[in-house]
Amino acid sequence: MPDPGSISRLDKLRALEEWLDWPLRQTRNWVRELEVEERQEQQRRERARAELSWKHQPQGSGSPALLHRGGCAAYGAQMGFLNREEAINAMNEPDIELCQICNPQTGLV
Repeated sequence: MPDPGSISRLDKLRALEEWLDWPLRQTRNWVRELEVEERQEQQRRERARAELSWKHQPQGSGSPALLHRGGCAAYGAQMGFLNREEAINAMNEPDIELCQICNPQTGLV
């Protein structure tokens, strides 16, 4: 017969379950935090790459073709970045104007 003051087997298992669940919850929190940090680091790398690049805005109806710095907010396309040599070639094209906001010639001349 069980001792009236003792803990039941079910209560012991529940306590064990709670005790084992704590490190799993803690590990899941760490994983989520690291995933956020990795996404932020990836975004920082992408922004840095954009800042070291240039981009070409095609001519639109009534607007000239423009050369921008990669991070220029005036033209939001984040693909097809140009390297330094390609940007110099584009800058020398007669039908391409330079963005007056980001001054893409900085670092090229």
